[in-house]
Amino acid sequence: MRKFVVVVLALALAVLVMPGSAKADSGVDGAAIYKAKCSACHGVDGKGQTAMGKNMKLRDLGSGEVQKLTNAELDKIIADGKGKMPAYKGKLDQASIDAVIAHIRTFKK
Repeated sequence: MRKFVVVVLALALAVLVMPGSAKADSGVDGAAIYKAKCSACHGVDGKGQTAMGKNMKLRDLGSGEVQKLTNAELDKIIADGKGKMPAYKGKLDQASIDAVIAHIRTFKK
C-alpha cells in the first residue's frame, strides 16, 4: 500500500511541474492553437477560402467529408501531415492536438 501511495504522489508531482500545454486537463486553447498554426491555410472559419487554401484546394473542415473522420484519423493527419500540410508531431503535444481536433469539431455544419 505504501508503494502505491508513493507512486500516486510521484505522478501527482509530475503533473504539477509539467508545462501547462502538456497537461491533458489544462484547458489547452484549441482555438488559439488553430488560429496560430492552421488558419493561414484553412481560414479562421475552417472553410479553406484563403489564398493558400484555394491554391491547394483544401476541403472545408466543417464538411461531412472531414467531420466523418475519426479523432484518430484527424490526429494522424495533424501529427504526420498530409500532402503539403506539414507534420506537427514534435511541434504540438498530444493535449494540443486533441484541443485542435475539438476545435475542428466546432466547424460541423
